[in-house]
Amino acid sequence: MTIKDAMVLAAGLGTRLRPITDRMPKPLVPVGGKAMIDYALDSLADVGVSRAVVNVHHFADQMEGHLAGYRRLEVTISDERAQLMNSGGGLVKGLKLLNPGRIFVMNADLFWIGETAGEKTNLQRLAEFFDPERMDMALLCVPIENTTGHNGKKDFGLAPDGQLTRYDEGSGEAVVYAGAIVLQTSLFDDAPQDAFNLNIYFDRAIAAGRLYGIRLVGHWLTVGTPEALSEAETVLRRSGFGL
Repeated sequence: MTIKDAMVLAAGLGTRLRPITDRMPKPLVPVGGKAMIDYALDSLADVGVSRAVVNVHHFADQMEGHLAGYRRLEVTISDERAQLMNSGGGLVKGLKLLNPGRIFVMNADLFWIGETAGEKTNLQRLAEFFDPERMDMALLCVPIENTTGHNGKKDFGLAPDGQLTRYDEGSGEAVVYAGAIVLQTSLFDDAPQDAFNLNIYFDRAIAAGRLYGIRLVGHWLTVGTPEALSEAETVLRRSGFGL
């Protein structure tokens, strides 16, 4: 099935990327000549998403101005100027602006390159993999050796059938959460309405045996610091991506 709606989490302060984020929001920082959030929006548009809710807080006016000019899908703003809601609270607030059903959730400051031309994209694969009968969420994950800018932390152990647990020696292949999820909005019907971290729902799903994931095809980049930005620019130049 084609997923038509998405939530893009973009309201963070980007403090580790200062001084750049002293004058602009992190999702608008250009990487390879393109605002970071546009990588996420383009990936969603490429798989048929027609509407994305984007939450804003830091330099919210700049975010709204940029998103007003994005033409490949309809963007609706979830305004967090008054209070940052963290990843989980921000998602729950944004869901009120979307139709109930199956959606993508993406981070605005992580992206990937190097998908195989002519084959299904990572988001298409993730959407097809998600089975709500067995899963609360399906996460896109990446082995650490296929990352740039990551701090080295191993998030999950990935079993051969795709089931995820918190990483521990012997818990499966060590992978990093790549910032993309497929889920049913009903998962959050009884969620708190204040700020909370989405990791709470990851851990609940793990406890129930209902957190699953697939490996990303390509190379994943995260830009959390000025040094990571430089590393990402180097990777993009070497790959010839978008340049």
